[in-house]
Amino acid sequence: MTKPLLFAAACAAVLVAAAACSSGKPPVARTALDCPATQGDLTRNSMAPDGKSCLYTSRDGDEVQLRLIPVSGSYHSALQPIEQELSGEVLTDKEQAESKAKAADDEAKSTAAAAKSASADAKGAAEAAKQATNDALGEAKDAESAAKDASDVDAVTHIDLPGIHIAADEGGKADVNVGSIHVNAGDQGAVIRIDVPVRLRGEALSREKRGFRATYILANDNLRGGWRAVGYEAGGPQTGPITVAVVRSRSGEHDHVLGDVKRLVRRNGGV
Repeated sequence: MTKPLLFAAACAAVLVAAAACSSGKPPVARTALDCPATQGDLTRNSMAPDGKSCLYTSRDGDEVQLRLIPVSGSYHSALQPIEQELSGEVLTDKEQAESKAKAADDEAKSTAAAAKSASADAKGAAEAAKQATNDALGEAKDAESAAKDASDVDAVTHIDLPGIHIAADEGGKADVNVGSIHVNAGDQGAVIRIDVPVRLRGEALSREKRGFRATYILANDNLRGGWRAVGYEAGGPQTGPITVAVVRSRSGEHDHVLGDVKRLVRRNGGV
């Protein structure tokens, strides 16, 4: 091949590449999920006939449900019902009180049975009950005093810089906003949100970021079903459909499954 032909071929290749990079055509919308049998520590247990959802579990009992969700309006509005679903995993104050009361009642019955079988001395049992009552009253008084002290603690840390806003107090409450990361922590647990625009797969040179990745984690000691943390990892074209992995963790140490979850989401979301 002569030099002119080589030059012409090179120019043609550059023009084709440039046209591909500058193409405004969106990627083909996914119509069904790609759910491999395994992904790291996750094993697929089931898949919906329409291919719009599949369920994974880990050896530690964590559950991951992969969902393909359409977008009408914005992806934020599509994710809102999932956040509400996960927030509903937190026991209400009444349910927490009933659960604690039942646990206390079971413990009291167990203690009474043990005391009865251990000793037939009624006087000794009465003295033990009296002492236990006094101890309980003392603990309640200490708890009341501690609660009062905690309520008197004002916010002691405030940081306000461009892109960085932090408010924290000595009682363990904190509100942190750093760029796309938002953390709200308190006595009952913490909520973490991350939301960033990203380029879609195949659009590495595009100026426009038409995709997104989002993370939501709710860690709380009062979740239903014995879960310690729930949340989601989401990604895909901002116009949808989007891939969402809803995660429920038994141990609360969910970091070890997040890598596998992110790979599933990126595989299906094209981000």
